[in-house]
Amino acid sequence: MSEGSPRVLFIPVSGKFGTGEYSRSLAIAQGIASRWPGAALLFILSREAPYAATAPVPTELLNSSPTFHTGAVVDIIGRWRPDVVIFDNAGRTAQLRAAKRAGARVVYISSRPRQRNKAFRLRWMRILDEHWIAYPQFVAGQLRLMERLKLRFMRRPEVRYLDVILARAGDVARRPSVWTRWGLKVGEFVLVVPGGGTGHPGARDAVGEFLEAARALAAAGRDVLFVGRAGPLAAGAEMGARDEGVARPEGSGLAEGGGRLCTVASLPQSELAELMRGAQLVLVNGGSTLLQAIACGKACIAVPIAGDQSERVRRCVSAGVAVAAPLESQAMVRATLALADDESHVNALAGRAMALGLADGVDVALRALTPMLDGA
Repeated sequence: MSEGSPRVLFIPVSGKFGTGEYSRSLAIAQGIASRWPGAALLFILSREAPYAATAPVPTELLNSSPTFHTGAVVDIIGRWRPDVVIFDNAGRTAQLRAAKRAGARVVYISSRPRQRNKAFRLRWMRILDEHWIAYPQFVAGQLRLMERLKLRFMRRPEVRYLDVILARAGDVARRPSVWTRWGLKVGEFVLVVPGGGTGHPGARDAVGEFLEAARALAAAGRDVLFVGRAGPLAAGAEMGARDEGVARPEGSGLAEGGGRLCTVASLPQSELAELMRGAQLVLVNGGSTLLQAIACGKACIAVPIAGDQSERVRRCVSAGVAVAAPLESQAMVRATLALADDESHVNALAGRAMALGLADGVDVALRALTPMLDGA
């Protein structure tokens, strides 16, 4: 291994539905590539994942999520000899131990209570160097008494909150093209981002419900930009799935009520972030995209599309940074129109969102990785 050329292996949960773990890992990988230009990066992914064939990083593809292929993962770790292995909601004890045997530093990212509990098992704490909690403390909750006692006893791993993975603002001179591509005006449109919930139990037609809501909002006279597909999730609908190229509108037109409805299957992460910053409101699923919109200082209507999202939405509502709506198109429309017509409420939500001062999770990750990779 040459001086200044670290090797980082990413093992996110991956499968037919959802892109949250992959998007988060990809954003961190892109940060590593910028900070250490010679770094070698490798992802282990399910070949069933919608982004697997077009991932902008080297990949090893398995028949399903890496968690279910311990033998293959252990073999890749042994052959590739990474300096750091980052597991995102994935991994088995044998996989973590293989990383440690290979001399790698081991990082685990948890975004759900079950995965967080796994990371606080003593046998995992002995292996982990870093445990990153994917969401901010007001959403994920502070460290519990037993977690603090275990950390005091084990003196490892280092625990950090990533807060939110969010693309930095791009070149200011390019921003107008983001709005003019769809004929939108800053502060005068609703951004609708359903995310990838169609594979979750009880949310079979989540994207379709969001699309119906977008159509109804346009019919009510609102300009609407819908990012996603009414069907299987397009790679990139969840922020961070890709960050290259230029997305073009797939559909655009005036609705019966005079509003404009524009649709696009996917967007580069940086452009979606800029659109969030320019929207009046963001109608969004209860996943990581909700936190990204809040970090942009936007008033949000949050709709849980999976079991773990309900509590996340509840905490955001309790913090006064979002209003909630059920996964039903007409209820989503009513909540959005009521908020859009209440400027003081919009401003209050946006002000509290900005006041949270959420950290850039990529920066948090890079600061943690610096002592591991600078000497690689």
